[in-house]
This record gives sequence, C-alpha cells and structure tokens, in this order.
Amino acid sequence: MSFADWLFSTAETPRFENPGVNGRWGLLHILTMLACVAAIIGFWFIVKKSQNKQKVSKIIIVVLVSLILFFEVMMRVVHFVNFSSSMTLWRALWILIPRPWCAISCWLLMISVLVNKKFFYNFASISALLCSLIFFAYPGVGFNNQYILFQNLYSIATHALLLTTSITMIVLKFTEFKYKSIWKEAICFVATFLYAFLIIFALKLEPDPMYFMPNGDIQAGIFGISYGLYMLIYVAFLLIYINTFYLVGDRKNIRERFKKNKESSKND
Repeated sequence: MSFADWLFSTAETPRFENPGVNGRWGLLHILTMLACVAAIIGFWFIVKKSQNKQKVSKIIIVVLVSLILFFEVMMRVVHFVNFSSSMTLWRALWILIPRPWCAISCWLLMISVLVNKKFFYNFASISALLCSLIFFAYPGVGFNNQYILFQNLYSIATHALLLTTSITMIVLKFTEFKYKSIWKEAICFVATFLYAFLIIFALKLEPDPMYFMPNGDIQAGIFGISYGLYMLIYVAFLLIYINTFYLVGDRKNIRERFKKNKESSKND
C-alpha cells in the first residue's frame, strides 16, 4: 500500500480495497476510549499541579481544538484532490460545509474558543459529548475496516477529540451550567436545527445530519420502530440529556429554591 492509497482512501473509486470488518468493541475501540480517559485525567493533573491554572487550561483546550482543525482541514484537502476532475458547486459545498452532527460539533468546539463565553462552551460541550458517546456506544465508521486508512483515522480521531475536548472543558471549568442562562444554549440548539433544515431542504447536501428525518439510520436501521415513536424518544432523550447537565451544575440553587418553596408552603 502506497502513501497515496492510505491518504486518498475516500475516493469514489478506491485505489485500494479495504475489506469491511465489525470492529465494534474490539481492541482498537476499547484502547481508543481508554486513551481518551487517560488524556482527560492527565490534563486534570497537569492543571491541578500548575501555578497558572487558567493559562494552562486555555493552552490545553487550544491544542485540542487545533488538532480537530487539523483533521477537518486535511479531510477537506483530500476530498478536493479526489474530486478535482469532477468538481461542481454542489460538490464544493458538500466538502466545505460541516454536515453530520459530529462534524458540526467539531466546528462548534473550535468556534467556542473564539467566542470564549460560558454559554457557548456549555452548548458546544453538550453537543460534542452527545455525538462522541453515541459514536463510541455504536460506531458505524472508523472501526469498520480491516485497514485503518486516513478516512478511518479521521473518524476515530475526531470522535476521540470530541469526547476528550468536551469532558476536558467541563472538568477544567470552561462551562457553567445554570438554569438562569439556559435560554442562551436553547437558542444555539434551535439555530443548529435550523442549520440542519438548511442542509437538508435548501442545499440538499445531507439527507439526515441530526438523525431526526423519517427512515434514518438510527430510526430504521438500529431501532426499527415507527417514526412517531422514534421522535417521541428523540425529543425526550434530548430534554433529559441536556437537563442532566443543569441539574448537576445548578444543584445548589435548585436545593435552595426547593427549601424556600417548602418553607413558604409551610407558612401558608
């Protein structure tokens, strides 16, 4: 296998055959998750032992999102070279615009460092962690080939970085989950879903970027349930998942509010 065979593994007509395998929960899958956990713990220790915790924390996050940027740029370069002879406006948009939710989350993490606001760190980390947890629970790409070509490496590395970066942001206190400011994150989520509708219906670049369309991979391929029941589970899961961050992060205020309500009800 030449370097070109390895790098340009995403060509429409592959130059190198890469047999499919079921690598879910295999050695590479497990080692990748353990490496993410080790990295998160290592970053926590580094910051804990450092004198300038804020500066060291920011350097760690910048390095992590820079790695994400590297893979995102590299994948686009590879795609442009692969399709250079048949490039169209649609193809260029397909390459440049983040389409699946995982890719969207990659760019949200990168943007969060530029925005540098708690609410955006909250939103980006919630989105990225969800995508990475779903990926590592049931990976459909990355671990599905005998040889780890660049396409496989891209999938594994970006999802590992999503997991590591999102949890590291939370551990190093870049996030602050408070119910009083949840409306900001809610607006961000609404904007993301509007972006998904734009990709689906206006640009027609991706049929189901956030897995809410009928007969999608998760609804039909994994669960095999009706669309109505799937949407009920989808919405309920998102509400519970998102609220979990705020129930834990804002537990002090919730307890105080609960005590006040209990005392006022006794007085009444």
